[in-house]
Amino acid sequence: MKAPENHEDLLKKQKDLLKKQKGIYVILPAYNEEKTIKDVMEELVDLGVNLLVVDDGSTDHTYPVSRGFLEKYPSQVSLYKHPINRGLGGALRTGIEAALQKKASIIVTFDADGQHHSLDIIPLCLPIIKGDADVVIGKRNFKEMPFRKKFGNVVMNIITLIFYGKNVEDSQSGLRAFNRKAASLMELHSRDYGVSSEIVGEVSRHHLQLMEVPITTIYTDYSLSKGTNTKVGLKILAKLIRDVFK
Repeated sequence: MKAPENHEDLLKKQKDLLKKQKGIYVILPAYNEEKTIKDVMEELVDLGVNLLVVDDGSTDHTYPVSRGFLEKYPSQVSLYKHPINRGLGGALRTGIEAALQKKASIIVTFDADGQHHSLDIIPLCLPIIKGDADVVIGKRNFKEMPFRKKFGNVVMNIITLIFYGKNVEDSQSGLRAFNRKAASLMELHSRDYGVSSEIVGEVSRHHLQLMEVPITTIYTDYSLSKGTNTKVGLKILAKLIRDVFK
């Protein structure tokens, strides 16, 4: 009987498989992320994926730090800069359009605040590589999530279900993967964090195959200050209600 593979051997095989997929592009939207973006980019470059950094009008050192990686890894890193802040939705649109122009086969979105593990890209991409899903969302463990973040995310899951008709466990996760077909169908208009719910709505509208896979999230004071919270969720809800009654 063949002995079971240990974790290190399995991980090496998965990383090798990922590196063979030359068409994987990771979009890294970044707004004033000078504290974390260097470490995040180092991990992603080491993983062997193509990296598309979208500096969304940063006023700190995010752009020069990113430019340093572009100069060091010109075949692996691309850098785009918005002259003014256009919000997460605008940064993702820029990244998706750029990845499609570069003939990407799989497009991954990844937060620049250090909350994601780069190795979680592997289980995110495998269902797409195998043809089992068009879109994969990285599902965070809500039991480990601090209450103020958990409440805001639960509110957004409910909003996503009500307004977009799709029930997902983690609609606001910033770690997602799309095959080329799914990415090309995304019509995204939200400027802010509402784009995460909008993506789920596009999945439903185009009848795409969606899968959620567990990921590990790194909670720090810095990462907790980012993303969706109760205040953000209520602002998005108010905007959606206004749009309905226009």
